[in-house]
Amino acid sequence: YPWGYDSDNGPDQWHKNYPIAKGHHQSPIEINNKEVHYDRSLLPWFASYDPGAAKTILNNGKTCRVVFDDSFDRSVLRGGPLPGVYRLRQLHFHWGSSDDHGSEHVVNGVRYAGELHLLHWNPKYSNYLDAVRRTDGIAVLAIFLQVGKTPKPEMKRILEEINAIKTKGKEAPFPNFDPSILFPKSHDYWTYHGSFTTPPCEECITWIILREPITVSSDQMAKLRSLSKNAENEPELPLVDNWRPTQPRHYRMVSASF
Repeated sequence: YPWGYDSDNGPDQWHKNYPIAKGHHQSPIEINNKEVHYDRSLLPWFASYDPGAAKTILNNGKTCRVVFDDSFDRSVLRGGPLPGVYRLRQLHFHWGSSDDHGSEHVVNGVRYAGELHLLHWNPKYSNYLDAVRRTDGIAVLAIFLQVGKTPKPEMKRILEEINAIKTKGKEAPFPNFDPSILFPKSHDYWTYHGSFTTPPCEECITWIILREPITVSSDQMAKLRSLSKNAENEPELPLVDNWRPTQPRHYRMVSASF
């Protein structure tokens, strides 16, 4: 079923074709300090990424995505709330139509300009499609993008490629990239069990949301907004506001490592 972020096919319509979108473990959520539980048993997390695993960057009409080779454990996330090693498969961004919104998760009422998701899967399952059907199948590391004066120079590498993938369906080689250069200094995080924020919205994700945002410039956010959600031979439509509103937390616990 075609889905998107417009009024006719947007988040409040998704449940019609993807009923789990109304489930009780949906993402994103608002993280509120008053409701967060500090968990002293939470371990630090570690990422060891092989820059040689980076393959391509693409515009799929919904986001800008970087794809990695996940045929073996070459780029992995471990520790934190995770039961084992998880393989990096792709990273992508969510952003708004202006700098004052765009992130999916909200922290104490604050919505950031954007949110970066690094998606990993649990290789104890035979493949990625099997993993998305399991409650412990997927781990997503989420990093907020905050607009400020001293942008993180590492974002440049991704944004330099934007011109090559202006329209939906465009893909370009993206070799030799280590996404850990995008991490903030602090590894403090919140964690909870939730879902994909795009259909089918499977409830298989251990979220690790970093407390400290990374800084991007207003120009860098504008660069993301210069992508088109239409193909080359169609009218140019800016790819903006590709974020899902927050979902009810229900009875879920959000734990903090700090």
